[in-house]
Amino acid sequence: MSGNIDSLSGKELVASAVEARSRITKEISRVIVGQGKVVELLLVSLFSRGHGLFIGVPGLAKTLLVHTLADALDMNFSRVQFTPDLMPSDITGTEILEEDPTSGKRVFNFVKGPIFTNILLADEINRTSPKTQAALLQAMQEYKVSAGGTDHALAQPFLVYATQNPIEQEGTYPLPEAQLDRFMFSIEVGYPDAEEEMEIVSRTTSGDPEPVAKVLGPEEILSFQRAVPKVPVADVAVKYAVDLVRATRPGAGALKAVSEWVAWGAGPRAAQHLVLGAKARALLDGRFAAGPEDVKALMLPVLKHRVVPNFRAEAQRVGVDEIIGEVAEKIRVA
Repeated sequence: MSGNIDSLSGKELVASAVEARSRITKEISRVIVGQGKVVELLLVSLFSRGHGLFIGVPGLAKTLLVHTLADALDMNFSRVQFTPDLMPSDITGTEILEEDPTSGKRVFNFVKGPIFTNILLADEINRTSPKTQAALLQAMQEYKVSAGGTDHALAQPFLVYATQNPIEQEGTYPLPEAQLDRFMFSIEVGYPDAEEEMEIVSRTTSGDPEPVAKVLGPEEILSFQRAVPKVPVADVAVKYAVDLVRATRPGAGALKAVSEWVAWGAGPRAAQHLVLGAKARALLDGRFAAGPEDVKALMLPVLKHRVVPNFRAEAQRVGVDEIIGEVAEKIRVA
């Protein structure tokens, strides 16, 4: 990729983003079959500096997808397998008392944990306790780790991609709402269709997979992340994002479906993620302006993990998808 991304004009930036998307997608497709929508959301989150939560049953290549993305980017990568006995210090690092060989004095030195990387894969994040899950909160929001009264900055770019198995409940811990809200997207990873499954079986039983080339480095990713907020967005799209988010909250004047089925709605961070995601989606799609169609396309993955159904919804087996669908039907572009 040629040129300094920070100095590109709008037209050049769009061309550069489309080229980057094509190169990354090509490398991912060497290993991952299908899952086009999932890959799209992964790239939108990457370019808009948002963390992603991948939800799906075992065997759908959630871990492999993130690992392949890391292979295609010339950045540091760490994977942490979350288990019930995992401690916060196993992620963030810990202070160790050591003796200074020159002075003979004992001093505390901070030994960095796996969170000090560019891409962190939190595998099966719901298998560890809320205390350990919370170790990610500060890092995901503030891009630093506090230990022993000292702040340790994380290298940039920094992204957390977590996986979660929705069918196993024994020995798991639900993610706190505060942690869920730090994830830009909740991405559902579904089963492949018959043709894709044939291709998966054929590829994985006939030898080693194709090697993945590194196509982008950290400086290029950072440049795109700085450029995304500068992408123009129509006022009508911003209003649409805010209206959608506000419509998920129960209270006076709430939609009937929300009043009946929602305990808590989405907060302002959801609207921020909708607009930032819309800008990144437009740029990767070859457009230097985001519109309501981009907001609508990202509505479900942005809102799904932020809308909390009440007991009535659970008793009547009303899912979050249905609630958000009702909101989408009622809230129109102004």
